Amino acid sequence: MSQDLKNNATGAKTVRRALLSVTDKSGLVDFARVLARLGVELVSTGGTARALREAGLAVKDISDLTGFPEMLDGRVKTLHPRVHGGLLYIRGNAEHEAAVAAHDIAPIDMVVVNLYAFQKTAAQPGVAFGHLIENIDIGGPSMVRSAAKNFEDVAIVTRVADYPALTAELEAGGGMLARATRWRLAQQAFALTAAYDAAIANALELVPDAPAPDAPAPDAPVAFDRSALPPALRIDMPQAQSLRYGENPHQRAALYADGSGLGIAGAQQLQGKELSFNNLVDLDACWDLAQEFDEPACIIVKHTNPCGAATGASILDAYNKALACDPVSAFGGVIGINREVDDDAAEQIARLFVEAIAAPAFSAGARARFAAKKNLRLVAVKPAPARPVIKNVSGGLLLQDADTGRITPSELNVVTHRQPTPDEMRSLLFAWRVAKHVKSNAIVYARDGQTLGVGAGQMSRVDAARFGAMKAALPLDRCVAASDAFFPFPDGLETVAAAGATAVIQPGGSVRDEEVIAAANTLGLAMVFTGIRHFRH
Repeated sequence: MSQDLKNNATGAKTVRRALLSVTDKSGLVDFARVLARLGVELVSTGGTARALREAGLAVKDISDLTGFPEMLDGRVKTLHPRVHGGLLYIRGNAEHEAAVAAHDIAPIDMVVVNLYAFQKTAAQPGVAFGHLIENIDIGGPSMVRSAAKNFEDVAIVTRVADYPALTAELEAGGGMLARATRWRLAQQAFALTAAYDAAIANALELVPDAPAPDAPAPDAPVAFDRSALPPALRIDMPQAQSLRYGENPHQRAALYADGSGLGIAGAQQLQGKELSFNNLVDLDACWDLAQEFDEPACIIVKHTNPCGAATGASILDAYNKALACDPVSAFGGVIGINREVDDDAAEQIARLFVEAIAAPAFSAGARARFAAKKNLRLVAVKPAPARPVIKNVSGGLLLQDADTGRITPSELNVVTHRQPTPDEMRSLLFAWRVAKHVKSNAIVYARDGQTLGVGAGQMSRVDAARFGAMKAALPLDRCVAASDAFFPFPDGLETVAAAGATAVIQPGGSVRDEEVIAAANTLGLAMVFTGIRHFRH
């Protein structure tokens, strides 16, 4: 097949003129050199043109192309008919060809552009309002959209990561790019402008009042109001990983990440099989619970519920205590740890079949010990700030604040005749933190920083109390019990007392609180109300 026929088959077109205007200049010079070597005329703006000239490349200023100077502090430079006409006119269209000829508009076959770093600017602590607004790119997105719309004739390059592949294709094709390549680039370009506009809208919606230009302190930090839920929900996250399947093999699935490198979505997998959908969900559950504690903590999760949670003097101590809660359910579980996993802990954990472990780091000895378990997934995680929780419902989405509620002893209301002992109080606070991460209805039995039994996801609170006691692998005498929501009747309280609990923590707020309090007094229990609940549906 001749080269011409091959080009017709692939829709390949030659790049003769390229407009380059980038904020991120990584790899720019090398890519521009390839274009110049292939005979492409380079047109550029401001700092980009300066960088290319300093590298010894011949560059035409945008003002030479437009016949109009850059002006208004760079706000107007590419917003011109000779730029957008050169991008948008359809090659081979007789009417378009006549129009551009009449107005002396030259074709532009490639645009290399990335946008002002608005997201990074908005994230800067103390950013000034004027600086924030100036970092809203106007010309860049306009060129991106014009070039992408006319992808049949124009290549729009918006990602530095695409330079190597484009270099290879251009060199192999003598300066030509295939239609499929131009289409892929256009798809990326529209995704970029959509995400960029969403980021601007999301940030500016958090600024209730725009300070006047003549305000006494024009450089004062932007007053972002992050307390309100957004009036519109705009989500843009690129696909980070295609998964083999979802919760079940007949369901498709993928992981999408915000690019921060934080949390489970941004975790670094150090070894093991590919992470599954269920692995990721369970890892998120155990990691979040592990972050509740300042002291060394270990959480063992099965189907998002903790089957063992403990704090200890060391990670090994915490692991042994967590495992003792329900060693049967722990088999095949997922583990979350809030400290580096050291050699001693790894030696003990390696004796159990575990699907995955999330921790901030793993010692060299731990890595070596786990290496023998080829399928075990190890992920190193950096903590992420709490973000709103999103749930699907038919026809829409639900959004709520993350449940970051914490309780201190001074905030508890002791409602019984008997006060909790100091040991009971410590156990109550521990159990309460765990209960927040257990599916409702939830009852958690605990003692000395160790869960003893967990009743999760039951339709009846009494059943949750019974189930948690039934699952306990350790004696429940002198334990405490936490309930994620109030006891609507005394029977649930009587059940945890019969199991061995001597103190109870619950939100309170039932119309029958007085009956439940009276039952606690009769049973000799200490009971405290938190005033908040922790439903987890």
